[in-house]
Amino acid sequence: MRAPLVWHPDYEAPLDPGHRFPMSKYGYLRQALAERGLMPPGGFIAPVEAPPGVIGLAHDADYVERVISLSLRPEELRRIGLPGTARMARRVRLSSAGTLLAARLALEHGRAFSLAGGSHHAARDGGAGFCVFNDVAVAASALLAEGVIRRALVLDLDVHQGDGTARIFAGDDRVFTVSIHAEKNFPARKAVSDLDIPLPDGTGDDAYLAALEGALDRLARERGDILFLNAGVDVTAGDRLGRLALTMEGLRRREARALAFAAARGLPLVGVLGGGYASDPAMVAARHAVLFEEAARSDRVAS
Repeated sequence: MRAPLVWHPDYEAPLDPGHRFPMSKYGYLRQALAERGLMPPGGFIAPVEAPPGVIGLAHDADYVERVISLSLRPEELRRIGLPGTARMARRVRLSSAGTLLAARLALEHGRAFSLAGGSHHAARDGGAGFCVFNDVAVAASALLAEGVIRRALVLDLDVHQGDGTARIFAGDDRVFTVSIHAEKNFPARKAVSDLDIPLPDGTGDDAYLAALEGALDRLARERGDILFLNAGVDVTAGDRLGRLALTMEGLRRREARALAFAAARGLPLVGVLGGGYASDPAMVAARHAVLFEEAARSDRVAS
């Protein structure tokens, strides 16, 4: 059975020309998946906006209200790097809802993906680094609050540390956070995940995949009811905001290994996109598509 895909056209919101965040990659990814036969027409599930109370499980209520009422302070908008518009507020509520919906579907089907998400720099009291609401933290917090799960695992493979996620769940043993990231990249002030694996600039396929194996060995010792995978593609060589050097083959091996890890343990997996930055958003989308290609390939092997 094909894993459920969660997508919404309003995962995109207008940005000024030349903005560093490749907002149109979400539409290009849907197109790329359709061209590969991985998303037939109508082959996705659309979320509705997450209500403030659900987002408030991971964020301070006054911060959530400022985002929704379009009253973020100038310094907050500078730290986030995105405009405080109604379209953007809708987008981030949909992205949070999409990850939560994908998590519910993963618990039912074993695996599900949102074609957005991975906004891991947003902490409880505010956003940063193109991240407004921390969708993975929102989803995990909601499932924990409902008693649907007892413990969540987070495997963050974006090139940047998942500092917001680490800070939100610091001291909370119901969530185990792992981050494999470029040591000298953003953010300058790192948080403390349950497991951090910082990598030197220029790390390539073999060293990266060895680090991933070490992380998975550690993660295998942790009890969990669901695994959130942040599959940022900014680890690839030439990414404009990355400092690592994975080839496309290395990226493919990374995705396959993470998917196989969850499948071997019967661990429901919810995948989110994370970062990826280039002047050509279609190229970024093609890199994101590798995760879905590998998921489809493993589904065929399993059947």
